[in-house]
This record gives sequence, C-alpha cells and structure tokens, in this order.
Amino acid sequence: MKKILVVEDDSTIHNFIKEFLEKENYVVRNAYSGKEALDILNTERIDLILLDLMLPEVSGEEIVKEIRTNIPIIVISAKTSYDSKVNVLLDGANDYITKPFDKNELLARIQVQLRKNSKNNLKYKDLELLQDGKTLKIKNSKITLTKTEYAILKQLLLTPDKVVIKTKLVNLISEDTEDGDENSLKVHISNMRKKIRKITEIEYIEAVWGIGFKMKQN
Repeated sequence: MKKILVVEDDSTIHNFIKEFLEKENYVVRNAYSGKEALDILNTERIDLILLDLMLPEVSGEEIVKEIRTNIPIIVISAKTSYDSKVNVLLDGANDYITKPFDKNELLARIQVQLRKNSKNNLKYKDLELLQDGKTLKIKNSKITLTKTEYAILKQLLLTPDKVVIKTKLVNLISEDTEDGDENSLKVHISNMRKKIRKITEIEYIEAVWGIGFKMKQN
C-alpha cells in the first residue's frame, strides 16, 4: 500500500484528509509542523506528500527546497496568488491545489502523481535503475541486482548529491528487504560495485568514512 505524508497544522483539515485517504486504502503518516515532516522523511519511505505551506517551525516552501527527491509533492494551500503557485512549482512541487478543495479532485491528483512516479526510472549519469526491482542498466548493458542491492541503490539515487547516513539507509530499505543492517551494508555495496565494474571502470558509489554512502560526483 502507498504511504502518504500529510503535512498540515490545521487538525480539522488534517483529520478530514486522513479519514478519506484511509478509506481509499492509503497508509497515512501525519505531521503537524515542518520539522516533524522532515524528521519523518529522514527515517521513512514516503510515496507522496500532501503539503500545506503555512507551517510552524519550517515552512512548506522550505520543505520543497530541502527534500529535493523524486517523491511527488502536492501543495494544498490557502495561498492563491500567482507568485506563490509559480515559485513553489519551480522549486520542485508537482501540483498545487487551493483551499477549500474537493476531496474527489484531490484524490484524482494523487492518483495521477503516483501513476507518473511509478513509471519513472531513476537515472544518474550512465546508470538507470528500472522499476522492476532487480535491473540496473549501464548504457546498453544490464545488471541483475539482489533485492537488497536494488533497495540500497534506489535510496542513494533518490538523493545522489547527498550522503545517506548508515542508520537512515537501513531504515529506508527495511520496507523493501529484511536482509539489511549496518554491518552488512558495506558487503552489499562492495558486491554491487563489483557487478558494475564488469561493465565499466567508473566508480559510482563512494563511502563517506564513519558516516554513510553517496553517489560519486566526479
């Protein structure tokens, strides 16, 4: 089941969204502030974000700029100005709906974004991670990854310019594989590197000593 993060400080609106989404068989995670939303995004896999802009601690605009992943973001806001909409969309939001809204329209927009996202392969330089849960393409060649290798690479490719700390990486891949802990991460990544080296001499994954792993930038 798809997991949706609802970021909204108005409890009435929040509960309304949560109730109808759960009736549509979505898993709903709740955040009532920007900081709480970022904490959840740092520890859990989220499939889509419903985001208010006027939030305590960290604004919705800041969240859009901060996460920079391929998680679809639908902004739900009382801000109706042209500039507000354009700016947040240019910064990375996928859709924008103003309050008050019709729940059926919101549901349709959610389904559209999830459908779009499910078709998007993750790409980085000459790497392309297919959506089949096992295949990595490098130019015209294909590599078969284990379930754990695939889960690890997927998380690294979601934020290729950032270091993913080991504890966070373990939490993020736990929903895709049971064969992952801090002690085995290095082994899985080493095995994945060996598979990639059979196709190309380029190193794509690097360890950041004592912290975690990231995609190599150079």
